[in-house]
Amino acid sequence: MGEILVLVDHVDGAVRKSTTELLTIARRLGEPAAVFLGSGLDSALEVLGRFGATKVYVVDDATIGEYLVGPKAEALVAIAEKASPSTILVSSNAEGKEIAARAAVRLGAGLITDAIDVDADGVATQSVFAASYVVTAKVTTATAIITVKPNAAAPEISETTPAVENVAVSYSAIATSAKITSVAPRAKSGRPELTDAEIVVSGGRGVGGPEGFGVVESLADALGAAVGASRAATDAGWYPHAFQVGQTGKTVSPQVYIANGISGAIQHRAGMQTSKTIIAVNKDSEAPIFELADFGVVGDLFKVVPQLTDEIGKRKS
Repeated sequence: MGEILVLVDHVDGAVRKSTTELLTIARRLGEPAAVFLGSGLDSALEVLGRFGATKVYVVDDATIGEYLVGPKAEALVAIAEKASPSTILVSSNAEGKEIAARAAVRLGAGLITDAIDVDADGVATQSVFAASYVVTAKVTTATAIITVKPNAAAPEISETTPAVENVAVSYSAIATSAKITSVAPRAKSGRPELTDAEIVVSGGRGVGGPEGFGVVESLADALGAAVGASRAATDAGWYPHAFQVGQTGKTVSPQVYIANGISGAIQHRAGMQTSKTIIAVNKDSEAPIFELADFGVVGDLFKVVPQLTDEIGKRKS
């Protein structure tokens, strides 16, 4: 079987969970080979080997970190031209999709974005039209590039000792035309990244104001979950826009999604409808969210959610 390239999503060598999922999917298709761009390989190598990467292509030069996605896309193209993979898997986030699109143009490759699964034949499953339909698609060109949403697969350990191959890349003037001038670290909350989290607890208009998110955050912390918010809540200034879940916000697909005080308008549903299990708490029994929920509680979230948080605490102690 040929190599299946997996673009490693990492921060200074700290490999994101989405990459371990991609390596698991890659083993269905062929022989996983990781593409590591930037610094921090020593920290990442053990994780990549644990999840089945047989080879790691490395491009570690200052250009990768000094510019936007152009150099990363050209580095991926250079490695793909060298390895001739049948498939390239990329995390389906904003940067990953831009890299994938640029690489597809350069390689003449077919591109599928936002897949929620990829089978052994390379057939990708997608949730489309605001998550109203599920479709399957397959690339017919020699090389397929597929961006895959987080939580599309459960990471499976397959211990290997990957070979490391350093690759030198020459970048075009276009790739280095947008330089990063400053970097500010994101404030850490101690919670998982919203798009990667296995559990998401969200609040909407029903929380009543910014102080209402206290019960949402308490439940999230009890579950080790990420916090999300509806557009109504973020537009009102109750919670930062970076945590908005929906068609104009972030798309999540966790194992469990808990919607508190969220009516379930189509805009919000488009961002969370592919969650494996959906739980809704809303005092309006006619709220559209209940049409989508696997479990629903009709009641005041300020009475229901604290009871749930307390019960989780008791069971953990």
